[in-house]
Amino acid sequence: MKSVIQRVSHANVKIDDKIVGQIEKGLLVLVGFESSDNLDDIKWSINKIANMRLFEDENQKMNLSMEDVSGELLLVSQFTLHASTKKGNRPSFIKSAPASKAEKLYNEAIAYAKKLLTEKVQTGVFGAMMDISLCNSGPVTIILDSKNKV
Repeated sequence: MKSVIQRVSHANVKIDDKIVGQIEKGLLVLVGFESSDNLDDIKWSINKIANMRLFEDENQKMNLSMEDVSGELLLVSQFTLHASTKKGNRPSFIKSAPASKAEKLYNEAIAYAKKLLTEKVQTGVFGAMMDISLCNSGPVTIILDSKNKV
């Protein structure tokens, strides 16, 4: 599971100009799944995201987690995170999980995130053409890959 984590002051996802997910202070996380991903990858990634200290304390040091700041999570599926650009100019998505598996993994990620963070989880819509608006705070952007745990 590959994730792009962005600390935001606010973010939303729209489909056909209708907001389907929206948060204030928290993390916008784009997630992509590859064929070999499983529930262990999801649990490791979501735990890491929920507990990562990306918010500033009173000394302006990134020392606080989402829980510490009552932050929210906007979780959006993005298969293009597994693009391979080694050959030519057209990306290959051969490593991306097939849609049926990716959707199942995305739903498991949402369920696990909601278990950890309760009502503070918003989402996009799997497979939809979405417009994402965000205000990246910092800016802070972190790339996390469950295949690089060690």
